Amino acid sequence: MTAAATAPDTGTDEPSASRGALSRLIRDVNNQGVSYAKMSARAVDPDSGTRLSKPYLQRLVTNPPTNPPSPQQLKALSNALHISERRVKAAAAEQWLEYEATELAGYNDEVRIIVGHLAGMPEAELRRWRAMIEADERARRESD
Repeated sequence: MTAAATAPDTGTDEPSASRGALSRLIRDVNNQGVSYAKMSARAVDPDSGTRLSKPYLQRLVTNPPTNPPSPQQLKALSNALHISERRVKAAAAEQWLEYEATELAGYNDEVRIIVGHLAGMPEAELRRWRAMIEADERARRESD
């Protein structure tokens, strides 16, 4: 006896195993009230002119492609999300390469000391610091 296969749930309430860190970043920005249309309008790499469409952004969340976005697309995505390019690239590496960046190579001692302090904080305190840092990033982008 065989039963008809049912279509997989495509709702975005809970991420599936196939959705990863970059998909979550995009979904989080959308959940904060930024529409996919607005993200798409901001999704431009100024160096190459690469633009990301609203459907592409939605697909990155609901049904990510097999291949990761190109470096130019990641720059455009950074602008769309108002999140640092480094963070967007780290999320893409985690999602497509199963690589999670945990080292602090390339940072000076000041950054390492700050990260060391943050690492020992409770979750609520980390969320507060993250909100302050992200607010500072937004203010800097808006003033440019």
